[in-house]
Amino acid sequence: MCLLLVNTVFVSAAIAADEIAEVKVADPYLEMHTGPGEGYPIFYVVDRDEFVEVLKSRAGWFKIRTQKGKIGWVNRVQMEKTLTPSGENTEFAVVSLDEFSNRRWEIGAVGGVFNSAPVMTLYGGYALMQQLSAELSFSQVVGEFSSSQLLNINLMAQPFHQWRYSPFFTLGLGQIKTTPKITLIQVPDSTDFVAHVGFGVKAYLTRRFILRAEFKNYVGFSSDDDNEEFQEWKAGFAFFF
Repeated sequence: MCLLLVNTVFVSAAIAADEIAEVKVADPYLEMHTGPGEGYPIFYVVDRDEFVEVLKSRAGWFKIRTQKGKIGWVNRVQMEKTLTPSGENTEFAVVSLDEFSNRRWEIGAVGGVFNSAPVMTLYGGYALMQQLSAELSFSQVVGEFSSSQLLNINLMAQPFHQWRYSPFFTLGLGQIKTTPKITLIQVPDSTDFVAHVGFGVKAYLTRRFILRAEFKNYVGFSSDDDNEEFQEWKAGFAFFF
């Protein structure tokens, strides 16, 4: 069983994740961007000794509000140089559950069983919106009499993306190439299209790591109209950013 750690963004040691924290600018200035990234322009500068409110965080950026009502984003490096109202250095947890629910990219490796044969999968995903992602994966299946490579693209719906244990559903298409191992009778390689539906659960572990477990039911469309069904169970870990 994996040890699940509760991570929240905190200021000093006592700020809850859903509270608004107030910090004091210690550097000569604090640069506010229009969005959470260096590619967003700087539109306002907060002077030293002014207080700002920390509203939320996302992937190393903090959304703040100034005493004049300006709202923008500041990177972690500058925020870690601010002070608490009592004059102590401000500390922030590396990643919070909020960043997990608002992640954009996800890369992982999962392994398990594909129709009774061992399978290993590498995948990458991009969040089109908070509840819908597109994923691309490559799987290697090693059977007793043949090996297969599966390239798959699917949509993943995650209706409760903000939960630490978040169920999801998948629907996708792909292509499977099967190569028989050396036998007395030479059998040609085959390449077929496949479609699948599936479901699973993601669990936020700590920092930027996720535990993922899933089941998929495939239908293979062969050229001789002899369609087949395959079941797949997998589990593994992923990294998000």
